[in-house]
Amino acid sequence: MELSQAIQNRRSVRAFRAEPIACDQLKALILEAAIWAPSGGNAQTWRFGLITRPDLIGKIKMISPGVLGQPAAVIAICQDMEEVRRKGSDLAVNVLSWMDTAMAAQNLMLAAHAAGIGTCAIASFHAKAVQKILGLPERIVPQLLVSLGYPSQSPQPPSRQTEVLWLNEYTESGS
Repeated sequence: MELSQAIQNRRSVRAFRAEPIACDQLKALILEAAIWAPSGGNAQTWRFGLITRPDLIGKIKMISPGVLGQPAAVIAICQDMEEVRRKGSDLAVNVLSWMDTAMAAQNLMLAAHAAGIGTCAIASFHAKAVQKILGLPERIVPQLLVSLGYPSQSPQPPSRQTEVLWLNEYTESGS
């Protein structure tokens, strides 16, 4: 699949077939896509939790209103905040760690789409509850969840705004 095709055709999938995804394939998405994302100052402070047990996914769904359907897996993209603080500053804590998480998620979701796996990024969850469910130490803070599964439907693409680009000096759209 061409990169531009993956970017334009990837959708947030919230309805999944009841079919497991091979754990090796899920690990490859993390190790071969997510960890190759850019990282501010090359800090690489992210940590990835791969959740495939239905009982744990069920518990996560209870405190994550954004997890819809019955995903085969959920990936918790976390940051080791002690390492973030040690390697960075307030900027790293408040901005860069979140950017690193988002870039890793985008790589992961594009690679999953290319493999025929649907994904949905989820920010609506209770981080402390996810920490407790997964047995995470205080320093490992979940910033984003990504649900994964084989899509049971293909959502239509939403329209995109095209009047968003300016060259050299800012002008209002349509001016």
